[in-house]
Amino acid sequence: MIALIVIQFIPVKRTNPASISEIDAPADVKAIFRNSCFDCHSNETVWPWYSYVAPASWLLVSDINEGRENLNFSNWGNLDRSKQTKLREEIWEEIREERMPLWQYRILHPGSKLSQEQKNLIRNWSGE
Repeated sequence: MIALIVIQFIPVKRTNPASISEIDAPADVKAIFRNSCFDCHSNETVWPWYSYVAPASWLLVSDINEGRENLNFSNWGNLDRSKQTKLREEIWEEIREERMPLWQYRILHPGSKLSQEQKNLIRNWSGE
């Protein structure tokens, strides 16, 4: 019990840097991304209460930092066209294979689960 209290004092850095140039996508696709992806793949993370409780906070911050490193919709406009094209393909592949949104995120955010209609919108946007 004491260890659980002590670890609460180990700081984690929850950040939301300024958005540089966010994604240019049709409104319906952008709405899907905002609802199901932005918490981990943008600089617009909504930090839930459990992001302030260790050890969950450590895992959450790590997952978000990794997610932003791999794909950050807040910096999309700064990427060259070939990188954007490659990322569109990767986004669709992750969604098609149901690797995204992450299962643990879907459990805590049931509204993030993508419907077939939403998947089709993203597939069409990706150029697939």
